[in-house]
Amino acid sequence: MQKKLSKIPFTDTPEQAAKLQEVIDANKHDESRLMAVMQEAQEIYGYLPFEVQETIAEGMGVPLEKVFGVATFYAQFSMSPKGKYNISVCLGTACYVKGAQTLVEHLSEALGIGIGECTADGKFSLEACRCIGACGLGPVMTVNDEVYGKLTAEDVPGILAKYHE
Repeated sequence: MQKKLSKIPFTDTPEQAAKLQEVIDANKHDESRLMAVMQEAQEIYGYLPFEVQETIAEGMGVPLEKVFGVATFYAQFSMSPKGKYNISVCLGTACYVKGAQTLVEHLSEALGIGIGECTADGKFSLEACRCIGACGLGPVMTVNDEVYGKLTAEDVPGILAKYHE
């Protein structure tokens, strides 16, 4: 299996490793708890890096392919870290036909990352999502919990500037 490498190297604190081991130890005798262990691991680390998936597979006594399969099948799991400012662009039909893909391209160029990636400084991450329920405001993007609607590519630099400290 090939690793998906993030621009941010995986770092693990002793506290995180101990907490993960505690979760694994409490569940390792019941393979049906795999998804719950993965959810708790994601809460501990903020995402499910390859190294954590390996630890879970080994500790739960399941093949790494199974852990990876669950992580890639369910949208709730992320294999790359989230930035301090998580940008999500709606690519649902209404937003897409109003130019959302152009927004993604401008954001990607401005940040130097693609969808599912995080900037090396950990400040921004970029995601695409399906409908967020603001179709009348399309195209729409969110930065954490803040919603921006009726966007054009020209709006991107001004929005990003708000989050540069």
